[in-house]
Amino acid sequence: MISIYQLKPRFQALLRPLVARFAAAGVTANQVTLAAMAVSLALGAWLFLHPEATTAFLLLPLWMFLRMAFNAVDGMLAREFGQQSALGAYLNELSDVISDAALYLPFVWVAPFSWADVGALIFLSAVSEMAGALGPMVGAPRRYDGPMGKSDRAFLFGALGLWLGLAGSLPGWTAWILPVAAAAILLNIHNRIRGGVAQARPR
Repeated sequence: MISIYQLKPRFQALLRPLVARFAAAGVTANQVTLAAMAVSLALGAWLFLHPEATTAFLLLPLWMFLRMAFNAVDGMLAREFGQQSALGAYLNELSDVISDAALYLPFVWVAPFSWADVGALIFLSAVSEMAGALGPMVGAPRRYDGPMGKSDRAFLFGALGLWLGLAGSLPGWTAWILPVAAAAILLNIHNRIRGGVAQARPR
């Protein structure tokens, strides 16, 4: 399935010189991971508490892009500069789920969405990441199958934030967007489980 995640190698190549400077300066992968989560929590909390400040939602597309850069940087620091650790693996997976929830939650106050729409997307996003992370438990690689993987969801909510920030509201017909995204995540979960089972090593 096509996913924005497939562009990651090119994105990493652009970031590699910066990552080398970070490593030389003593920046660690775990520090980058925690910093990205902290910013996500702060931005999500502020938007949740101040949904009337629609222009502030313009920060979402900017942060979604920067967050993808943070995610690429922490992975490259871990893999290419010998910083992989058991703690880092936990932080990497958990921080993504927590950050996603924090950044999606403010949309519960944005018409025409509802608590059910946003809550379902947050829940399915967490299940999707779990399905991907469980791959190594059965001897398969970590799965990133789409559609509507982490990068695709970042693009979707960044676009919604841009639209809301510029227009001040969303048209009624956008009510179908989150249910369709939820259906795509269900397919994503299926693909990740199927791919993991197919690649599983016999015990």
